Amino acid sequence: MIRARVLVSGDPLSLAHGAEAVKLTLETELAYYGLEQEIAVEYMGQTGREDVLPLVTVYPEGTLYGPVRPEDVPYLVEEHLYKGRVVSHLLAPPDFLPGKLAHLPGRKGAVYAQQRVVLRRAGSIDPQSIEEYIADDGYFALANAITTMTPAEVLQTVKDSGLQGRGGAGFPTGLKWSFVATRPEQTKYIVCNADESEPGTFKDRLILEGDPHAILEGMALAGYATGAQEGWIYIRGEYTQSKERVEKAIRQAEELGLLGDHIMESDFSFHIHVHAGAGAYICGEETALLESLEGKRGIPRIRPPYPTVSGFRGQPTVVNNVETLANVAPIIFHGAAWFRSLGTEKCPGTKVYTMLGDVNITGLVEVPMGTTLREIIEVYGGGMKDGKTFKCAQTGGSSGSMIPPSMLDIPLDYSSLQASLGSGALLICAEDTCVVDLAYVLMRFFQVESCGKCTPCRIGTLRMVEILDRLSQGQGSAEDIVALEEIAEHVRDGSFCGLGQAAPVAILTGLRHFREEFEAHVQGRCPADVCPMQPRPVAEAVSHDYLGF
Repeated sequence: MIRARVLVSGDPLSLAHGAEAVKLTLETELAYYGLEQEIAVEYMGQTGREDVLPLVTVYPEGTLYGPVRPEDVPYLVEEHLYKGRVVSHLLAPPDFLPGKLAHLPGRKGAVYAQQRVVLRRAGSIDPQSIEEYIADDGYFALANAITTMTPAEVLQTVKDSGLQGRGGAGFPTGLKWSFVATRPEQTKYIVCNADESEPGTFKDRLILEGDPHAILEGMALAGYATGAQEGWIYIRGEYTQSKERVEKAIRQAEELGLLGDHIMESDFSFHIHVHAGAGAYICGEETALLESLEGKRGIPRIRPPYPTVSGFRGQPTVVNNVETLANVAPIIFHGAAWFRSLGTEKCPGTKVYTMLGDVNITGLVEVPMGTTLREIIEVYGGGMKDGKTFKCAQTGGSSGSMIPPSMLDIPLDYSSLQASLGSGALLICAEDTCVVDLAYVLMRFFQVESCGKCTPCRIGTLRMVEILDRLSQGQGSAEDIVALEEIAEHVRDGSFCGLGQAAPVAILTGLRHFREEFEAHVQGRCPADVCPMQPRPVAEAVSHDYLGF
């Protein structure tokens, strides 16, 4: 009989840090003590803690150890699993740092801990076990909805919760569902957008690998509320482990009658299929995704009609992001009022961020909507790395805003007009970051990934790359900065789809908050000493004297 369970982080990064050797050593040591029949050793999904890999969790206590090396395992097994004593020196540090709170404005005495809704099970259950998911209240929301609620009541609950789409646009989820629910067509679809191609973003991968059944349950609830009987998960082609785990989860759910025909012996049927993308960034845009899902070239469609009217195969379709769907079952299980108790009045719930860059703790963090960037950096990121000074942050992935130090205390939510949440990526940059170089790298990505359908994006991104390249080489001019801003505005205002419209956001916000750095490059000087500047002749430098240098 199994009395305890040891979970080892089994994501690709953990495996690269020696997780497989840790797991094998655990199994060997448990066999030495004759505990192999009492204590199970399994892999778990990603935990969001890149600072403590490989991570080992002992249940039922929930004790976290990390980073654990193979040579640490014999002592860990002897002390904790054989003698029942916690090995304090191997304990993983907390994922928030209480000692960093004193200087945060208006936050004295506040209690800081991640409020996990979407990531609640990630790292605490075996993601490949439907039994463990069910034991942790899994599929209870679906069962309750099918047996005690009408589709209209489920839809109203999601509406009342105030859940907004977590893919970037922040559109009210319940409202989107209602557009499909009221359509007269008999055939409707639920599509999960799991094409997470935004650089620096991996939150959806963690959800899919760490808690795949949460997505299936969320999709089934969306199908029940809208009258859809078929769902598709469009997953990034490189996410092979995510795809395998989702496909296994679908098989498990079908075997137990939780997906498929007549779910839980009811009149409701719902089938889910998985489709792997081919690596095009543009397919993160919902209409390009639908084109690709139909076997066509992935380019955006003209809107209207919107997918809720004419989507997959010309039928009414709900397209929701992974994180959005992961919120649905908790809302139905706990109620709309519970969800509204988290976050802000205008933006309820939590948000999952991918935190990268010059912070001490990188990885994922889930915090209430409205949490400030300063709190996220100081509390959950452990402060700036190596004592460096914060210079800027890019919020929302490559298409997000550049945030200066003066905006550190602005609440992050979808109602803020000053910071884009986008995909939830937070790139934290210290004093030695060059904003011009960062803008160049980002725009080069968009130039390569432009689908080429519309002229503003196809040509505009190329022209911006050329200008930024000249600036980074110290060969730009004052006219280049003016042209850069004008082109960026044209691309923003004239591009066909939302991805093209968001491509120049980093440049426009960079120019708004760090214009002096662009102007310094015109003078052949990189303030961060990053760009390969070539000194200009004195006469040429004087010709730019009108810039005020």
